[in-house]
Amino acid sequence: MANTKSAQKAVRKIARRTAINKMRRSAMRTSVSKVEEALAANDAAAAAEALRAAEPQIARAGQKGIVHKNAASRKISRLAKRVKALAV
Repeated sequence: MANTKSAQKAVRKIARRTAINKMRRSAMRTSVSKVEEALAANDAAAAAEALRAAEPQIARAGQKGIVHKNAASRKISRLAKRVKALAV
């Protein structure tokens, strides 16, 4: 348990930040799963639309440190590659 006022405030800040990070991570995973579902259904138009929605969320998660920048970039790249292959 935090003893000092500053430590108590730090605990509150960490709890708020953790809640925000959980929300962002969940939203990112949901958007990625929507792309995956469209790819599994072989629906090129829906996959492209889902990727357009997912890409900024994944990139923002990388910027905010929820996932590593390179991991976010890699995930966007691999999803885009799969969507493009489906469109052909």
